[in-house]
Amino acid sequence: MTGISGLTIGEVAKQAEVNIETLRYYERRGILPKPPRSRTNYRRYPETAVQQVRFIKRTQRLGFSLNEISDLLFLRRDPKTSRAAVKARAEAKLEDIEAKILHLTEMRDALAHVTALCDGKGSIDGCPILYAMEGE
Repeated sequence: MTGISGLTIGEVAKQAEVNIETLRYYERRGILPKPPRSRTNYRRYPETAVQQVRFIKRTQRLGFSLNEISDLLFLRRDPKTSRAAVKARAEAKLEDIEAKILHLTEMRDALAHVTALCDGKGSIDGCPILYAMEGE
């Protein structure tokens, strides 16, 4: 008996469906609290670690950076945090995503335009795509 209960790093990784190195990385970044160690020096995570890791992964899929996720986790732990504070961060991320979509749409349209200039036949000399990219 080690005196410390909890989940091993492998158990947390399996339940949260992440790689063990992901958990170690989250610990180094301070996003996931470092767990206590057993007498035999094994990490022993609390049951809540699985939920925390799942939260991190879901939030990443929504486009939040690890720094933004760290901020959200801080807000989540603070009982004084209002829903408005969380909503403001979600709305800011939504605006960021909308701007990226607009930028990607402009890039797609520009690339479609220059691609349409070329029939793909002949030598590289006089390639209309390369001329367009050179600004000529």
